[in-house]
Amino acid sequence: MKKIDPKVDEAIQTLNMKDGPSRRKLLAGTGLVSATAAATALLSACTSASSSSGTVKITESGAAAVAGNFPKTPSWKFWFVNHADTNEFFTPTKYGYADAAALLGLPTPNWGGDPNSNEANMINYMKSALSAKADGIALAAISQTAFTGVVSQAMDGGTPVVTYNADGIYANGVPEIGTNRLAYVGQALYLSGEAMGEQIKTLVPGGGHIAIFIATPGTGNIQPRFDGAKAALGSSYQIDEIGTTTVDATELSDEKSYLLGHKSTLKGAFAVDSGSTANLAAALAGSGVSVPSGGFDTDPRTLNALQAGKVNFTIFQDPYLQGFLPVLYMYLYNLSGGQLAPPDTDTGLTVLNKGNVGQFLKNSRFQGGASAQAYLPRPAGAISQPMGTTST
Repeated sequence: MKKIDPKVDEAIQTLNMKDGPSRRKLLAGTGLVSATAAATALLSACTSASSSSGTVKITESGAAAVAGNFPKTPSWKFWFVNHADTNEFFTPTKYGYADAAALLGLPTPNWGGDPNSNEANMINYMKSALSAKADGIALAAISQTAFTGVVSQAMDGGTPVVTYNADGIYANGVPEIGTNRLAYVGQALYLSGEAMGEQIKTLVPGGGHIAIFIATPGTGNIQPRFDGAKAALGSSYQIDEIGTTTVDATELSDEKSYLLGHKSTLKGAFAVDSGSTANLAAALAGSGVSVPSGGFDTDPRTLNALQAGKVNFTIFQDPYLQGFLPVLYMYLYNLSGGQLAPPDTDTGLTVLNKGNVGQFLKNSRFQGGASAQAYLPRPAGAISQPMGTTST
């Protein structure tokens, strides 16, 4: 066997170099002025970089690069349980958990549940995660009580559970949680409904007849918004709560049908979910009704309607972070042996209008519009309206 220079061997062992072009170049000295000199330089870089900002890895080009100072961990597999698992609203959420997993060197989490808020199917998917020995589960808890048993089963068995997007039912702004989860990552839903109510009072001052469309009345991801809006509006408003389902074409037809039947009295039309909001502009145009309108989330149809002045506002909750942060939290919980318990995290309440929607029209992975990640320079100058502010 060819004798390996001790310095080369030391570099390979210290830097934990796997077989590849860089390792083979060091062994043979090919393409390098001196294998010994190169190994010495790499070890020196390792020593200086490790003392300040982490460990050093070797790229395929043979260059040293600083990386995070995390130890090698098992390939923890996380599962996401969702109530609308085919809905485009959650495309940024999927990108978020995929990006977090790639950043941490983990496999992409599993995704599933049900497309139409069927709680039994969601519970069965969560049980599949437990049977597969999931290392952590992120759950959209759309019910105060339905998931109590399976979450207790997971937690009692040592599987961490965080909720995202929905965390049970809110009553008068106070969370009434029926599940023993670690933390919630998502919008403060009742407060976001109150914020919507304040927007409506500005657009429809003094009271009157308004409609609030809702895909699935009673579910914990959107009913708190309606309840918050109703509380903020008070008794001077006549509020119709109109169910629209989670089927896009049905949402549009249900909205048009309602608007056509109430043209003479209606003073405003609003929605508390992404799909119902996305269909508002078309429903208003199709029924010939011209009243103030607004809703939630950043579906491309909503953003385009906002830019064109066809709807007045939408409220952003950041679905990307609702995928990214649960992965980060479950990773840190596992890494620390439970010492780093995740915090409840409000992913924000940002009211978008025609004046500030421009930044959200960029084609980005953060909004689900692009498959590749990219750096987006923020607008120059003062930040006059911080993103992710929460009303209290």
